[in-house]
Order: sequence, then structure tokens, then C-alpha cells
Amino acid sequence: MSEAQSRPSRAERRRRSEQKILDAAREIFAEVGYQRSTIRAIAGAAEVDPALVMQYFGTKEQLFRQAVLAPTEKPLTADPERLAELVLDVLGVKLGEQPGGSDAAVRSMLTHPEAAAHVRESLTQQIQQASSAIEGEDAELRAALMLSTLLGVTLGRNLLELEPLRGATAERIRELLRPGLRQLADGRLTPR
Repeated sequence: MSEAQSRPSRAERRRRSEQKILDAAREIFAEVGYQRSTIRAIAGAAEVDPALVMQYFGTKEQLFRQAVLAPTEKPLTADPERLAELVLDVLGVKLGEQPGGSDAAVRSMLTHPEAAAHVRESLTQQIQQASSAIEGEDAELRAALMLSTLLGVTLGRNLLELEPLRGATAERIRELLRPGLRQLADGRLTPR
């Protein structure tokens, strides 16, 4: 076999680089949260140039969406507090969207069967991923409640434009949800 035949193709090298970046981003976002994560730190952890991260993913927000919302075999994090913070970071990004910026599948999921199936499949994968990070009883149910809360708040603010949600800052909403999401993320704790 020649050297050219044994080297990975350009497409394969790109796929590997993208995966390294996504894996590094998942770790960094889970460790320090969305706000404190930087493209430079993610690039460093992935051992690539920061410009390559931007070339492949565009913005930090787009990278965050891909890293956190795209299904993966790896659990999001094993620490309940970090899992809750990661869900809150996802919510913070979603609450920052303009009403027209929401995904078309989410907008039409209640009236279009294919869109509903797409959203259901995506949420099911995210629930499985999050539940793998929750110890104890009802891990899947707890993960489903966490992600359903995220979906409900996002829909209420961005699509239904409910005034109490529209009038509140994203940080205030996150602050109010934090204790409940932490409780759900810690499967060892049972509510009283």
C-alpha cells in the first residue's frame, strides 16, 4: 500500500477535526459553562487553531448548539450541579434568540407530523444523553423533565411571547429555575 493510500482523505481529516473540536467543546462547556468558555480554550483542548473552530462552526453559539444539543455517545457530565448548569446554559442561549430565530421544526412540530417526529427524535436522544449523567431512580424521567422545562420556557418566551417570560431577563429565569433543575439532576435526592 502506498503512502497516499494509507493517509486519510481530506474529508476524513475534516470529520476527525470536527469531532475533536466537538469533544473538547463538550468538556469545556460542561466544566466552565457557556459564558466563561472561549473559542481559544476549546481550540487548545482540541489541539487545533482557533480559526479552524470558527471555520467549521461559525460562532461560539453555533458551536455550543452542535456540541450540547447534537447527540453523542458520551454523557454530558457526571456532576448533577454541572448538568443543571449546562441545561441552564442551553436555556440562556435559546432565550437570547429572536422570535424569528427559532428552529422551523420546533415552530411547526404541533401541526406537521414530520416536524414533530424530528423534534421527538432529537429530544429523545438528548434525554438519553442527559439521563446517563443522572444517578439513582428515575434518571430518564428526571432528564425528560429537565429538557421539557427548557422546551416549555423557550416556546413560552420566543414563540407564544408570554409577557411574564418576555419581560424577565434570561438571567432571572435561569436563577429561578436553577434549584429545581439541580434537584432533578441529582437523582440521589428525592423531593419532600
